[in-house]
Amino acid sequence: MTVPPSDLTARARIRDAALAEFSARGIAGATIRGIAERAGVSPALVQHHFGTKDGLRAACDAHVLDYMRAGVEEGIARDRIGDPAFIAATHGSAPPILRYLARALVDGSPAAATVFDELVAITEQYLVDVPAETDAHTRAVVLAAMRLGLTVLHEHVSRGLGVELFSRTGGARAGRATLDLIAPQIIPGGADRIRDGLDKYEQEQGEAR
Repeated sequence: MTVPPSDLTARARIRDAALAEFSARGIAGATIRGIAERAGVSPALVQHHFGTKDGLRAACDAHVLDYMRAGVEEGIARDRIGDPAFIAATHGSAPPILRYLARALVDGSPAAATVFDELVAITEQYLVDVPAETDAHTRAVVLAAMRLGLTVLHEHVSRGLGVELFSRTGGARAGRATLDLIAPQIIPGGADRIRDGLDKYEQEQGEAR
């Protein structure tokens, strides 16, 4: 669920502002002053909570990793991957995280390497028993790179789709295309549940308009 900015603590507002600034300007281009302005606080308060820009980046990295791990836990471990409420919450909260991750993957943030390695490990679990000419780890590395490539190339993907990839509509379209392209055995029994969840999610979104 997306929390209104007014309901966030000052520390969380600063972190979210840093996510946006780092996404837009990169680590090198973002400044403490710019982050403070976006958060509506003083530069001194930013430094009070995080110290330096590197401290802010570390906090953003940790937040992104926590978000990704929580999503895996909720979606896969707790089997909510096809739940329309889970899909709606994810589509609502993921865009700032994905924009930051896209820039982090290009800039080489430590979080990017950790996210990649964890995605490989998660994917490999589902490939171990799938017959293939290559080993499960190699396939997991390649598939993780393909999936994260969509995030890195989000501006080109958005242009090609004619809709912002990180919007609710764009995310649903890309999700369906991903399910069509990835072999069903990679998500045992999950592909149909995700499609059903997307159907219900989009129906609810249409009724809410």
